[in-house]
This record gives sequence, structure tokens and C-alpha cells, in this order.
Amino acid sequence: MRKLKAQIMDEDSINRCLRRISHEIVEKNRGCDNLIIMGIKSRGVPLCERICQNIELIEGIRPPCGELDVNFYRDDFKDQSESACYERLELPFSVTGKNVVLVDDVLYTGRTVRAAIEALFSVGRPQSIQLAILIDRGHRQLPFRADYIGKNIPTSHLERVDVCIAPYDEKSGVYIYEKEE
Repeated sequence: MRKLKAQIMDEDSINRCLRRISHEIVEKNRGCDNLIIMGIKSRGVPLCERICQNIELIEGIRPPCGELDVNFYRDDFKDQSESACYERLELPFSVTGKNVVLVDDVLYTGRTVRAAIEALFSVGRPQSIQLAILIDRGHRQLPFRADYIGKNIPTSHLERVDVCIAPYDEKSGVYIYEKEE
């Protein structure tokens, strides 16, 4: 059984962070022309949806919003032969020449971000790729940093950060647990 160490954020603080990130995205991109927002499955998808809703309230225009499944693009598969068998990623819009903002819940080692970038390049060549993260917990193994960060949380390798959010969880919040041994 995992032991809860702390609740870092509740629903209101998550919403405040997502509103701030939405404003920062609009400001950095000078509006939402040529902008696509992509949520990394699984918990990046509902965060992406909220950011798109916020941008629509800010700008009056909703940017294209999609989801990215990066499982077959990961370099840490147990059986590397599995990763060679992936089907071509299908998106409802073209990313070529667009400013793409990837959205995820937690940035840790950077391996998910690397997989997401590889997945995007498998279907087109974006003009730019930006990264929006709700929680940056440090401990990078690859040289990635987020452009938009909800909250930096210093952690140890012996801790786990869980983001709970609808539709995956009953109650929204960000929690730190001691890792199971």
C-alpha cells in the first residue's frame, strides 16, 4: 500500500494553473492562429481539453485539439520488437507548418516527451513544438524543459506524483506518495 505524503493541488488550484497556462500560450503565440493543442494520453487529454476551452474563452476561437498516443513510440518498451510494429498515427488535422503545444500531466524523465515528438514527426513537420506541463517534478534523463509549467514540485526518486482528474478519477487533485518497494 502506498503512503500519501501530501496533497499538492486541489481542483481549484489545477483550474487556476490551466487558466494561467492558457493565457501564456495565447500570449507567446500572439493569438491562436496556426496553433494546435495536443494532449498526451492519458491524463494530458483532459488537461488539453480544458486549455482549449480556456483559449476559446480568451480569444473567441477554439484551436484544434487532439490526442496523442505515444505508447508505440517509447524507447523503454520491454520488448523492442513491439515498437517496430506500430501503425501510422492518424490525426484529424495536419501538424505540418503548425505551432503544436503538447500537453501532459507530469514531466519527469523526459521519455514521454521524446516519444510524443517522434510521433508528431511521423505524421508531419510542425513549425514549432512547445510543451505545457501541469507538474514538473525534475529528475530529467533527457534534455527537455517545459515552456509552460503549472507547478514545479521538487521530489525524490522515492516518491510518486499522481495527478487525479476527470474522467479518470472521481476527485481532482495532485498527490505525492511514497513509492512502493
